Amino acid sequence: MIMIVIGILGISLSSIFVKFSDAPSVVTAAFRLIWTVLIMTPFVLFKPEARKEVFHIPWKTALLCALSGVFLAIHFVLWFESLSHTTVASSTTIVCTEVIWVALGYCLFLKGRLSLKAIVAIGITLLGSVLIAYSDSASSTQLYGDILALLAAVAVGVYTLIGAVVRAKASTTAYTYLVYISCMLVLVITCIVKGYNLFGYGVSAVVVGLLLSLFSTIMGHSVFSWCLKYFSPSFVSASKLCEPVVSAAFAAIIFSEFPQLLQIIGAVLIIGGVLLYSRIESKLS
Repeated sequence: MIMIVIGILGISLSSIFVKFSDAPSVVTAAFRLIWTVLIMTPFVLFKPEARKEVFHIPWKTALLCALSGVFLAIHFVLWFESLSHTTVASSTTIVCTEVIWVALGYCLFLKGRLSLKAIVAIGITLLGSVLIAYSDSASSTQLYGDILALLAAVAVGVYTLIGAVVRAKASTTAYTYLVYISCMLVLVITCIVKGYNLFGYGVSAVVVGLLLSLFSTIMGHSVFSWCLKYFSPSFVSASKLCEPVVSAAFAAIIFSEFPQLLQIIGAVLIIGGVLLYSRIESKLS
């Protein structure tokens, strides 16, 4: 349970760190992945099994990993950019709708089926997103940020769906390492195409990228993966839903961002809908 709490703190700090970066979103995201790949590389290269798998992975699987990395890069850029336009509470809550887009994608592309209860849960989640968007509609900037967060949720949903296919053929270490390399390359190339100098924004982007890598990726998502050895997937997934609440609390203290009543109602509906869907899915699996 201590590790669960650490994981929640790790992912909840992600949006807070991004707010402190003075660089464009794609630059901040690039440094996050650069640091992540640098930290992971020694563990992959000096572990014979992992090294052998990475260098001998089938080309079709490698292509899927690369595609997954592209969508992960899109997710990071869209989400980081959304934090420049809307509140931490709105952005992090809307991004939590990822599981809903995964469910819809599973039905559309992987021939899955949804029960009536699952459809109701999805409806509740989408209603919550509409309420948050309506609450923010008075400001075109905040509404734009909400839309970016929603697109970020769709992008990470596609990343998750591809991962579900690839994980049947590759280990977690090989998959994540190749995905992170692909994601890093996409982000760095995007920076070059846009004419952004990676080191032209002071140390904030470099430091924020390192903090995101250490806290959000390693202390956050990696810890949750480790916790799957001791807790059910549904419990770990439900634990991640604490992120919007904790992030919003941090944002209220640090940035004086206090959510409005309609935003709170929308957030409750989104978290409740995602939690309901997770419980339905866990009973079916």
